[in-house]
Amino acid sequence: MEKASNQNALYQDYLIDLSFLLKEMAIEAKKASDKEKTDFSVGYLSGFHRVISLMQQQAESFGIPLDILGLDGIDPNLDLV
Repeated sequence: MEKASNQNALYQDYLIDLSFLLKEMAIEAKKASDKEKTDFSVGYLSGFHRVISLMQQQAESFGIPLDILGLDGIDPNLDLV
């Protein structure tokens, strides 16, 4: 049972870290897009909008609070457009 517990903790840590990194990358993409609107920067930002939105929707579907994943404090429809 200890192996499963360690594995679950590993998955949890991975997901939390990934969520944090994606959120930070999305914020940087927004700053870059605001600075200079190019086709690339707008498309890049749109990708982060979709990913962060999907991750938040899935977290809510699974009953996982956004703050646990570090996905709180960002509204893709306001902050990533």
